[in-house]
Amino acid sequence: MIAKERQEQIEKHGRTVARDYAENANQQIVDAATSIIQYNPIYWPNGWDGEVYAKIRKKSRKEQLVIVGALIAAEIDRMQMSQDEWEDHPADDGKLQDM
Repeated sequence: MIAKERQEQIEKHGRTVARDYAENANQQIVDAATSIIQYNPIYWPNGWDGEVYAKIRKKSRKEQLVIVGALIAAEIDRMQMSQDEWEDHPADDGKLQDM
């Protein structure tokens, strides 16, 4: 169920790993998942559509948790892309090079 939801995020909503890497480097994906789990819109990321949060809130708890699972999978993928960048382009000082 989670894999299917993640695939929908990618195909239907364009939430690819590359897009998440470019746009969500400041914990936005984790914040969105936290917002859903805690039933608290205060954690919903700035710049993310509040209508999406409202739509998710109307779903069953099971459906919400599937979405949260897919968001966590997306964050892990985003972090892996970051790690791959690090391994492919290490800087001499131990920091990721400016690209």
